[in-house]
Amino acid sequence: MIDVDADGVVGFTQALVRIPSTNDPGRRERAAAELVAAKMREWGWEHTVYEVEPDRPNVVAVVEGGGGPGPTLMFEGHTDVVTEGDLSTWTVDPFGGEIRDGRLWGRGSADMKSGLAATLYATRALQLAGPFPGRIKVCALADEEGLMIGAHHFVSEGLTADVDGAIVAEPEAGEICAVAKGALRLRVDFAGKMAHGAMPQHGRNPLPAVGSLLVGLGSLQEELQGRHPAHEHLGEVYVTPTVLRAGSEEQVNVIPAAASVFVDVRTIPGVEHKLIADRVAALASYDGIAAEVSVLVDRPPVDVPVSDPVVAALAAAHRTVTGSEPVYGGVPGSTDGTVLTHWGGIPSVVYGPGGKWIAHQADEFVEVAEIVQCTRVFAEAARRFLSGDF
Repeated sequence: MIDVDADGVVGFTQALVRIPSTNDPGRRERAAAELVAAKMREWGWEHTVYEVEPDRPNVVAVVEGGGGPGPTLMFEGHTDVVTEGDLSTWTVDPFGGEIRDGRLWGRGSADMKSGLAATLYATRALQLAGPFPGRIKVCALADEEGLMIGAHHFVSEGLTADVDGAIVAEPEAGEICAVAKGALRLRVDFAGKMAHGAMPQHGRNPLPAVGSLLVGLGSLQEELQGRHPAHEHLGEVYVTPTVLRAGSEEQVNVIPAAASVFVDVRTIPGVEHKLIADRVAALASYDGIAAEVSVLVDRPPVDVPVSDPVVAALAAAHRTVTGSEPVYGGVPGSTDGTVLTHWGGIPSVVYGPGGKWIAHQADEFVEVAEIVQCTRVFAEAARRFLSGDF
């Protein structure tokens, strides 16, 4: 088994957690990205910093194996985290990186600074173990928790062109996730006509159109679930209205001139996003009220075969390091892997330290032992993928 620096990867995770690189204005990812870049310089890795937006850099290192020609493996993690939320719900400092009871606590400890640290230290361990064929791209990208501008920038710069497979180090509790749900987010704007509430006949009220759409969305979800049975790892298709906007409580006596509905659709392989958007547009048509549907986010489902080399190498590594058979699962949301696969054209698989459901919660934590174990799995997976031993 490849020897890894257990103390180093845990300490580096603590250092990352202590940087509040939240996905909101004012804090951003720069300091976390600079820490990653400094570690890469310390190890003599060639790396490039891409300024995606102000204070939102991507950091990409290319580590040549020195063992002759071979494929390119990408390790990917993101440097941003969600905000800590209400501090009164935490029992630890969200940016303290405290280790207690065998756990490392803090915002981003699981999602996903421990995973990012594990990719760096796994690559370093493989490098120190001797020459290997091909190369590894170690990528710390910005804004996964938002619009994934870091991953989209990575693809638009052509940096996926030479990549043969990607391991995304999101927390999955030891599951190998080669499938991920799609996400389609829609905004429906209704144009009415303002009028006095006592004389509604002089206006055009968009709210009945909203009500009709909400009923229709429920029927659309039932239809899609009937047509597409629940996925083994991803569950059902969901069509969920999440935000309604219309009128003002200060003017209850006014027919609103406009209304908006936001819809969050979660899909499984086989469901076409364009067809759903078209159906929503048809459902929004009501009694002459003009409606416009805008696509805010369109992230198709990911469905990579378990026989793909990057998945097979990861499964073999998990088996070697843990001594147990791999468990396959699915990502309930979307990750940067969605962008890398659908827009970058490379197979991706998600696997990393941390509980599957702990992300974004107060008192977020990751088991210290899991960080070290995952680092070993990553190192072994890289060795197997690059050498074809899977």
